Parts: sequence; C-alpha cells; structure tokens
Amino acid sequence: MGISMNLVTYLVGDLHISSAKSATIVTNFMGTLNLLGLLGGFLADAKLGRYKMVAISASVTALGVLLLTVATTIPSMRPPLCDDFRRLHHQCVEANGHQLALLYVALYTIALGGGGIKSNVSGFGSDQFDTSDPKEEKQMIFFFNRFYFSISLGSLFAVIVLVYVQDNVGRGWGYGISAATMVVAAVVLLCGTKLYRFKKPKGSPFTVIWRVCFLAWKKRNESYPSHQSLLNGYETTTVPHTERLKCLDKAAVVVEESSPSTKEFKEKDPWMVSTVTQVEEVKLVVKLIPIWATNILFWTIYSQMTTFTVEQATFMERKLGSFTVPAGSYSAFLILTILLFTSLNERVFVPLARMVTKKPQGITSLQRIGVGLVLSMAAMAVAAVIENARREAEVTNGYKISAFWLIPQYFLVGAGEAFAYVGQLEFFIREAPERMKSMSTGLFLSTISMGFFVSSLLVSLVDKVTHKSWLRSNLNKARLNYFYWLLVVLGAFNFLVFIVFAMKHQYKADMISVGVDDSVEKEKEKSELELKDIP
Repeated sequence: MGISMNLVTYLVGDLHISSAKSATIVTNFMGTLNLLGLLGGFLADAKLGRYKMVAISASVTALGVLLLTVATTIPSMRPPLCDDFRRLHHQCVEANGHQLALLYVALYTIALGGGGIKSNVSGFGSDQFDTSDPKEEKQMIFFFNRFYFSISLGSLFAVIVLVYVQDNVGRGWGYGISAATMVVAAVVLLCGTKLYRFKKPKGSPFTVIWRVCFLAWKKRNESYPSHQSLLNGYETTTVPHTERLKCLDKAAVVVEESSPSTKEFKEKDPWMVSTVTQVEEVKLVVKLIPIWATNILFWTIYSQMTTFTVEQATFMERKLGSFTVPAGSYSAFLILTILLFTSLNERVFVPLARMVTKKPQGITSLQRIGVGLVLSMAAMAVAAVIENARREAEVTNGYKISAFWLIPQYFLVGAGEAFAYVGQLEFFIREAPERMKSMSTGLFLSTISMGFFVSSLLVSLVDKVTHKSWLRSNLNKARLNYFYWLLVVLGAFNFLVFIVFAMKHQYKADMISVGVDDSVEKEKEKSELELKDIP
C-alpha cells in the first residue's frame, strides 16, 4: 500500500509520465503482483508448503523494496526538473527507458514476492485452526475479519506516515522504511516457527485438474455405469459425489477389461482412471469460476482509488492552515472506513445477522460480496458527481474545491472492500478443496489482478475511442466524470450477472451435509433389501 498508493504521483510529478500511462503502469504492477499469487499458491500446494513460501517471498519482497529505494534515490534515474509553465503546456521531458529500467525491475521483484505472500499468508493463518473443534471453528469465523483488520492498520500507517515521508523527506527514505519493515516482519515470522501448525503439501493441484479433464475427454464416448457406486473410489471418497457437471464423472469410469489383473492395475494408475474424490475436487474448482469472473469489476473500480482519485486530489485544495496534505494521504479515509466496517462487522453486523439467519457466520460469503458490489457502484456514481463539480468550479469559476470532497467515494469503496474482500477471501478458501487451499487463495488474488488489468484495458480503450478527450494529464481539460459513469453502467450489469450465479451456487458445507444424508439413506435402503432377501 505504501508503494502503490503514492506511486502515480511520483510517475507524473517526478518522471513526467502522462496520467493515463502512469495509471496503466500502476495497475499493471498491481495486477501482476496479484496474478503471481497463483504461482505462489501452486508452489505451496505442490512442493514447498505455505510456511516456506511465505518466508521465501518475504525475503524477495524486501529485496525488491530495497531496489526501489535505490531507483528513486539516484538523480540520474530521473529526467530534468520541470517548471509549472512547461508542465501546464505538456512540455516536460519524460523519463526514458534507461531511467525506468531499474524502477521496473524493482516493482516486478516486489510483485514476485508479494504474490507469494498474499496467496499463502491467509491460508497459513487458517491452518492454525482445527475446524473439527467447535470452539476453534467459531474462532475461525472471525479470523478473516481480524486478518484484514491487521492488514488495514498497516495500510493506514503507509498512507499517512510513509506517503508524508515520500513527499516531504524523500522517496528513498519512504521506501527505505518499507524495506526495513519487511525485514523485521520476516524475522518475526521465523521466530514463531516452533509455535505453528504445519500441513504438508499434497501435490500439484494443477496436475489433478488436468488429469481429470484429460480423462473425462478421453472417455467421453464411454457409457456411465448403471449406478454411481461403480465409479472408481466411490466407497472411499472424502468429498460426496454430486450430479452437477456429470461429464467429469467419465474420468472415474472404470473401463471393463477381460483380465482382472489388468483392471486392478488400471484402477491404481491415476492416468488411466481418476477417483471420485479427485473428480469432485475439480468440480468444486469449476464452481468457483463464475463467482471469480463477476468479482473482477469490483477491483477495477477499486483501482481508481490508487490512480485517478489520487490525481483528482492534486487538482483540489489540500491545505489545512499552513500544512499541505499529500495527495496520496487522502487514501487514509479509505483505510479508516475499512477498519471501521471490519470492526462493526464483527461486533454489530454478524451478531445481528445471526439472530435473523440463525447461522454461525451471520450472512454468507456471497451476500457479503453482493453488498460490496453495490457499494462500489455507488462510489463511482458519487465520484462522477464530485469530479463534475470540481471541474466546473475550477474551469468556470476559477477556484479549487476542497480535496475533502473525495471522502464520500473513499468511504463507499472502503465500506465495499470491507465486505467484498473478506467475503471473497472466505468464499475461495472455504469452498475450495482442502488440497488446493493456497491455489484457491491465488485464484481470489487473480480477481484483484484481473481487476487492475481490466482497468488498464479500459483506460487504453477509452483513450483510443475518445481520442484522449476523457483522460488527460490536465484533468481540467479531461472528462474523468464520464469514465466514472461508464464504470457505474458496467458495475450494474456485472451485479445482475453475479446475482444469477450466486443464487445457483451450492455451498460445499451444504453438499457435504446432503452427501452424508444420502449415504445414510442408501445404507438404510441396502439394509431393507438385505432383510427382504432373508427367507
């Protein structure tokens, strides 16, 4: 947060890169960071385990922030200074490729390490709870809230203290503090090694997914067995068999062989036939995809808080007496709102919801996400109105309105994030197969990644279609409010699609409950048949 939230002001102000291009650089960086969460999750699930992955990734991140400190400290890494007249007429010398090279290396080293941390640290935290213990299961309900509350506290420190240091003391000092903090965090993690619960990696989840899909396609012409109990591994499955996505069941069909020994050999060969457990695990992953897709636009909207909203602040009145508030520090209102709503969620919303729904978690993870999507749309509508008022005031009347008018959009996005982030994190971890917990966290992070990439794509498309009339470095000559309204329309359509998929989704816990009931019913029927056969 201390890096991304104020990066756009460095790119525009110090490196003289255009607003649209700077926004793309920031969103591509954040997108890559979250996309690399998939790689971090894969390595943890397949080989390293979550603990080792977090420790290694923390070291890589510290190295990246150290490189960023160097890149922003060396004078030769920046173009010549530019006065206000040249800046107004777009005559500043933009940073060249050589000056940007070290900056890019630093940013994407941070992305590599950050992706490994983000995809594993929440899963590693949830590993410390025994879900078979009712007391620990109840504690885990609040873990995700408290986990995100802690992240938000760190983010608040970043946008208030680090942003101020970056703007008023020096970028090198600001990023240097971040590097030192990362080193301390890694040391603290290592100090607690003896206290942790560890879960061994269960092999590559991608191999299982690929194998099931391959075998289902290979056996597409095979007939289904007369009863599902004839599927390979049906009696020993750890995940109840379901009728959804039945085409994947073909992977567990045992092809009849003339030789019993050949049949037994094939049942043991995972590349000849999958088990029902493996098939059902893949079904669980496939069921996540529609929700994954409809979560992307929330993060596209969120990304505006790190780019154009910060740019808006630079064109507004930021003085409090003799003190000028850094443009990036207004993000503190976003973080404060997240802290407020994560606290209210645990102490007020969940207890009230429990009374109504009679469920331990109060409201479901998908309901949380839905609230977040609605609030994000409202935020963009408010942002459009405020940007129009800001532009009219400065262009028509010649005065700047206060940057504190940005608080409503920060508040709404912050409240939305408090619901959406926790809801998405809980959904992807709880609904995924046990062996794929880190990968599913990486899948969640990839929604954030895709949100930032979609933002970059939208900026490029809007720039091209409008001939750069909506998005300019000088926001007084731009129509940023139109871009915000475009996001409102896209958000509304996305929300309707989300509602359709959410209503059709069956939770894993409900499936297991149904599976247990079905097993009991089958045993009962089997016993009755056996009794009838007795003369």
